[in-house]
Amino acid sequence: MAAIGDSITAGYPGYDPHPRLRRQIGLGNDPESQWEFWAQREHPDLEFRNCGGRGERTDEIATRLEECVMGADAVVIQGGINDLVEGFPPEAVLANLRGMVRATKEEDLEVAVADVLPFGPAPRADPTIDELNRRIAAMGRSAGVTVLPFHRVLEDPDHQGRMKAEWTADGIHPSVEGYRRLGELAFQPPD
Repeated sequence: MAAIGDSITAGYPGYDPHPRLRRQIGLGNDPESQWEFWAQREHPDLEFRNCGGRGERTDEIATRLEECVMGADAVVIQGGINDLVEGFPPEAVLANLRGMVRATKEEDLEVAVADVLPFGPAPRADPTIDELNRRIAAMGRSAGVTVLPFHRVLEDPDHQGRMKAEWTADGIHPSVEGYRRLGELAFQPPD
């Protein structure tokens, strides 16, 4: 199974799937700092290829899709927050996600899409994230793909638009505990 996305898929800040980049920017090499580790532990019959790319928008993620899914039987697509941070509207994010879903379905791959996490440093972005997540859910229903509830699993029930302190490393990226929750509670293998 392939997992493609931004730093959330990569496992930042404790992990990056690219060894040279890990050394270059001084990242740790903690495999538990990726949701894929926990999902594979929960579903031992699965094997993941981590194609996360730190800081990438969905248009940049899309350029790596074909290479990432080569030989895979299923894919999880994740991304969108970097687009919003850079000022792209939800419609642009959704168009890119929809294009990736269509491309993978044309290759007869099972597909799941993760929704966007809470973004703690800018809680004012929460309405935009909520709008995008509603559109991702609607796209999932119409395309017949699973939508993984990353947002719901990590949102602090007492502070809308933020992750619980123990579930985040920096307000943006999950901690190891946050990645564990995503892998165990949000990830469901595509049919």
